[in-house]
Amino acid sequence: MDILSIFIIALGVAMDAFAAAIGKGLDMNKIDIKWSLIVALFFGAFQAFMPILGWFLGGQFHNYIHDFDHWIAFILLAIIGGKMIWESRKEECEEPQNKRSFKELIILSIATSVDALAVGVTFAILKIDIVVSSIIIGLVTFALSFLGVLLGNKFGCQYKHKAELFGGIILILIGVKILCEHLEIF
Repeated sequence: MDILSIFIIALGVAMDAFAAAIGKGLDMNKIDIKWSLIVALFFGAFQAFMPILGWFLGGQFHNYIHDFDHWIAFILLAIIGGKMIWESRKEECEEPQNKRSFKELIILSIATSVDALAVGVTFAILKIDIVVSSIIIGLVTFALSFLGVLLGNKFGCQYKHKAELFGGIILILIGVKILCEHLEIF
């Protein structure tokens, strides 16, 4: 898989964190750069670590699933993408409460990076370099999360749902691409 595809996957998996970061920005009365960087660091770090964990887990099972691994990759990405599209339909916005909880941030970071774990399993199956991929995913997530906090504070929840929808569509399209490549459709 080329760097552009990995970057596109990084954009896709970062959309959950981007949407959550928008929510964190919505929760601020005024922007706090230090807290915005902390939010971005947490989301970026978890998004970088989870593919590595998934890669190690997926590598353990590769010999058993080699003949249908492309179907597993497609199904995982389609499920994650479908879930993101479904969640993008929610229309909830709350008043800013200006709360800063590291416990909540850790939980949010884990919740938004579960899809990155599944991507790591997919990368193990496809024998993709996990170090470069994880760095790209972490950096893209960091940048988008920081931007998300700023946008959330400035524009409100109008972008949160669009980000989740976009990320879901991207992941499904990547899954279709993987399936078509392995079935030699194009």
